Amino acid sequence: MTDFNLKVSNKLNFVDVELEQIKENNLYRKLRDVKVNNAYITIKNKRLLNLCSNDYLGIPITKIKINQMQSSSRLVSGNDEIYKKLEDKLSKHKSKQASLVYPTGYMANLGVITTIAKKGDLILSDELNHASIIESCRLSGAKILVYKHNDIEDLTKKLNQHGKNKLIITEGIFSMDGDFSKLKEITDVSERSNAITVLDDAHGDFTVGTDGRGTPNHFNVTKKIDIYISSLSKGLGSFGGYVSSQNNVIDLCINKSKSFIYTSALPSFLIQYSLNRMQINREKQRKKLARNTSILTNGLKQLGYQINSKTHIIPIVIGNEKIAMDFGKFLLKKGVFAQPIRYPTVPKNKARLRISVTAWLSKKNIDDALNIFEQAQKKFKI
Repeated sequence: MTDFNLKVSNKLNFVDVELEQIKENNLYRKLRDVKVNNAYITIKNKRLLNLCSNDYLGIPITKIKINQMQSSSRLVSGNDEIYKKLEDKLSKHKSKQASLVYPTGYMANLGVITTIAKKGDLILSDELNHASIIESCRLSGAKILVYKHNDIEDLTKKLNQHGKNKLIITEGIFSMDGDFSKLKEITDVSERSNAITVLDDAHGDFTVGTDGRGTPNHFNVTKKIDIYISSLSKGLGSFGGYVSSQNNVIDLCINKSKSFIYTSALPSFLIQYSLNRMQINREKQRKKLARNTSILTNGLKQLGYQINSKTHIIPIVIGNEKIAMDFGKFLLKKGVFAQPIRYPTVPKNKARLRISVTAWLSKKNIDDALNIFEQAQKKFKI
């Protein structure tokens, strides 16, 4: 933060009070200046193993030539044909009629959910859904009922309430617990109640299922997902978000989705970058990700950590925010970068270390990390 010695207004003193409260509760965050290089991250000239990356597949960098950089409203300034090429590719990837690219995954959720759901409708949302889903549901004006995490009985009971249209919204792989959604059961319930199934599969897309087609493919329910929302910045390692669905849903988003209409499009060179990465054979990377996930998960279990995740997102739930912070500092000192996750990202007293496994990691990287986690286990008795 640059200090220009500008006059400080006393009117904003309440901000200092709020910041102090955040610090007292061990919830203060600050940005770190880092450099990322494949499996490693450098902080203040210290190289550490990076266990916080969302670049799950570690797809080798693809080169792009920047001839033109369109970055304005596609409705106002015209639609570069490269967007259609990517959207057609994504539609085929998800076995849907059409797709629409958004600047981010957050904006995709915001734009799609507020377009489809409205006052008089009923939304059933999993209690562990991402913040972007929660905020989008609130802004839609629909009635929202939060069902217990992956609890099909609770979902079924709450679906009995009135709603002109009923939407069930869930993640495919939950971002903080790393567990799969019970998609088979959810889609069965959805079919019986004639509800619309909306899936955010940001963490499952490109990483699980045949050819990386995502969590619905993994559970063989692809045709039962009505609206599919995802990210280009995680498994694919590019940037942006998108929605895939039937033609009329995409047409409505083009006409009513505020986070699509009233913002600049992604620069066209990023669209080309995503296209290049989609054209790469990613099977080798997926196999390596699965292998790394298995080795690290089993290794942590053998050390005595309670691990329930079956995916590449592995949380080590600690509980107390202060202990979680100290745990993260210990790892950092020893050479592992794994950030503590605290409220409001997770509930109070459920702080955790969220480990992200990537295909960048080698067997030696994982062995080195497990050695450090063994030292941490002995020190903190986790």
